[in-house]
Amino acid sequence: MANIRVYELANQFGITSKELIELLKKEEIIVKSHSSSVDEETAALVKKIFTSPKKPAVAEKKPKEPHPPVKKEEPKAEVKPLPETKPAKKPIEKPVEKPKMVEVAKPVEPEEKGKILIGEAITVKELSEKMGVPSSDVIKKLMEIGIMSTINQVIDPGAALSVAKKFGIETEIVGTEKEEIIEEEEVDTEGLVLRTPVVTIMGHVDHGKTSLLDAIRQTNVVAKESGGITQHIGAYEVEVEKGRIVFLDTPGHEAFTAMRARGAQVTDIVVLVVAADDGVMPQTIEAINHAEAAGVPMIVAINKIDKPGANPDKIKQDLAKVNPHLLPEEWGGKTIYVSVSAKKKMGIEDLLEMILLQAEIMELKANPLKAAKGVVVESKLDKGRGPVATVLIQKGTLRAGDPIIAGHHFGKVRAMINDLGMKVKEAGPSTPVEVLGLSGVPQAGDSFMVASDERKARQIALLRTHKQREEGLGTRTRVTLEDIYKQINEGVVRELNLVIKADVHGSIQALTDSFEKLGNKDVKIRVIHCAVGGITETDVMLAAASNAVIIGFNVRPTDKASELAAKEQVELKLYTIIYNAIADVKAGLEGLLEPTVVEKVMGKAEVRQIFSIPKMGVIAGCFVLDGIIQRNVDAKLIRDNVIVYQGKIGSLRRFKDDVKEVQAGYECGIGIEKFQDIKVGDIIEPFSLEKIAKKL
Repeated sequence: MANIRVYELANQFGITSKELIELLKKEEIIVKSHSSSVDEETAALVKKIFTSPKKPAVAEKKPKEPHPPVKKEEPKAEVKPLPETKPAKKPIEKPVEKPKMVEVAKPVEPEEKGKILIGEAITVKELSEKMGVPSSDVIKKLMEIGIMSTINQVIDPGAALSVAKKFGIETEIVGTEKEEIIEEEEVDTEGLVLRTPVVTIMGHVDHGKTSLLDAIRQTNVVAKESGGITQHIGAYEVEVEKGRIVFLDTPGHEAFTAMRARGAQVTDIVVLVVAADDGVMPQTIEAINHAEAAGVPMIVAINKIDKPGANPDKIKQDLAKVNPHLLPEEWGGKTIYVSVSAKKKMGIEDLLEMILLQAEIMELKANPLKAAKGVVVESKLDKGRGPVATVLIQKGTLRAGDPIIAGHHFGKVRAMINDLGMKVKEAGPSTPVEVLGLSGVPQAGDSFMVASDERKARQIALLRTHKQREEGLGTRTRVTLEDIYKQINEGVVRELNLVIKADVHGSIQALTDSFEKLGNKDVKIRVIHCAVGGITETDVMLAAASNAVIIGFNVRPTDKASELAAKEQVELKLYTIIYNAIADVKAGLEGLLEPTVVEKVMGKAEVRQIFSIPKMGVIAGCFVLDGIIQRNVDAKLIRDNVIVYQGKIGSLRRFKDDVKEVQAGYECGIGIEKFQDIKVGDIIEPFSLEKIAKKL
């Protein structure tokens, strides 16, 4: 009997590789992974342990928890309950307990009698319901203050406040922090079951990524139900003897990183495709860096081994030189290598088996009893069906009829279609399905979740839209050399990620070595990608996803890369002298580039009369001398050229109406938060703080 792999030996005794590794460890036999080989003596020892009357506790095999099955809709037939799976377990269905839904958090403070709370986004209909007033009356009052609106239109909270006061109803504006979506943490491990791994295929162009995907799909056709036609929905499932695998149908690291830039981590395992007759190419290295930046384990598929010039060992050597983490298991490393031929369909089964083994080691789990949550993989506007989104469920179970939020859109699941084009009633964790019924087309990478009802789903979507409109699209704070010192002090960042592009390899090496020496106890410098050539869109997307700064030496960005960098707020720093690049990064770390904060006076108002109003306190009747006075901005109260108080303008009125701002030459009433000692003749001076970056 020759040497045998750990996973093959584990299969013989019906246990997992992990359990066998633990058993061998107790016997003081150390093996690195499931692909390691053991000799005949060790195999005999394992056999003896399992054939002896008293088995050790560690060898007791826990039954694998089944994946939650997907019900398929049969024509003109009643929906049957989920079939029992073996081994026998508690049934997954709990008809009495309804899955806990995503809720909109209720305000912390209870509503007072006769007082209503208004969020930062509210429709005319919702306002009328809160006040108990007909919608038509609300619309009339809005027209009186110069706002034309429809029943479903979102109105400004200030306008809602004015309308409510016209009806004699007290209101309070609640910030978005009190209306955030609350998701219950999964503290109970009992509900967790093993889920299917999600795989992305990456590699250099023309190395056979798409061909390998096609070969996997064609090999699996026999296992699919008869009559099923594979649909392009952005992801598809493969069923093998030992489990299921979900493949994302868009190969390449560009789509992978674009989704990660939007905060979506979908992939569990990356299959890196390298052509046996071509070797390691620039895009191969790019793909490796993208996968490493995301912290996703890699399996290397050496493709085109049927070609005469194929040399798998050379590929292994080259990849190990490029990245020591890619040292093959048979050479003492931790990376799995599989030789395949997409054209001849060789090694496909081995690749699928290795993916499942890797997933087994990772112990991917999710709770199917929770409300569904996941990511939008693909989306489109179909002429016949309307907005269609392909979603990948990551937690919980999605059911037809569930109210959902996807990005800034909401709706009710009208229908779900799987990768075979068949309608399904429900979909569990790691299941890709097309969803119909959304109000609009979400973006790939947007998160989706189930809400408790349609009204709350709609409210959350409107709130997100309103917030995006207020703050603008570029809301994510990126790291820049100018503000790195501040972010380090605030604990926002603990490492500075860099993408380096240069004209020659020598420059890259010099920059990389110099940057790595600059790190200190507060911050670590990490070069996540470096290559020869101009700055491309792919570089920008990697920087956006990893919150990195791009350093270019004697190279320029393409026009599209510059546009994308501006949109994603990624900093591009271009140099022609190595010393300047090193000095700038060093200066940023030392805080020499901390921005200067400048105070800008927005306007000036003179207090001419004092009013004392019940429940509101002291209101200053003012005349705006200069500039503009705005609500909710910082202001100074000046008396005899001395700053008496500094606080926020809490209320601003023109006659009886609340307003957002008042221009010079008009009278208004101003209330300052937490301050009552206002006197006639005082000057109220609102101001804003502007940061001006220091020039190097």
